Amino acid sequence: MAKFLLLMNYGATATCDTPMPEWDPADVAAHIEFQRRFGGELAERGELVDAQGLAQAAKVVVATGDGAPVVTDGPFPEAKEFIAGYWVVDVESEARALEIAALASAAPGPGGVPLGQPIEVRAVMGAPEPQDV
Repeated sequence: MAKFLLLMNYGATATCDTPMPEWDPADVAAHIEFQRRFGGELAERGELVDAQGLAQAAKVVVATGDGAPVVTDGPFPEAKEFIAGYWVVDVESEARALEIAALASAAPGPGGVPLGQPIEVRAVMGAPEPQDV
C-alpha cells in the first residue's frame, strides 16, 4: 500500500470557472452529495485516509530562525487559482490513485456537467529509517 495526496485545484483550467457560491442551490446540493458518496465509497474500500474541503483564505508563514516569522495573507477571493480541497488515499498503486483522481475531477458542477477540475496526485514520502540517515 502507498499513500497519495490528491489536491483539488480550483482554477482557470477547469471546465467551470463559476465560483460555487454562484451556483444554483440544487447544483451545490448535487455536488456535495457526490462528494459524500465518493468519500463513502473510498472509505468502504479501505482507501480513504482523510478528505477535506479548504477555505479559500490562507496565511503564509516564513521563518528563518533568526527572528519573528513573517506572516502574510495568502490567496484572496479574487485569486484565479487555489487549492479547494484534498484527499489522502492509501492504495495498492499509483494507477489506482490516478483512477481516484479522475473520478474526483469529474465531480458534477452547474447543470450536472463534470467540472474537469485539475487534481494533482503526489506520493506521500515516508521518513527514512534511522539507520538510513
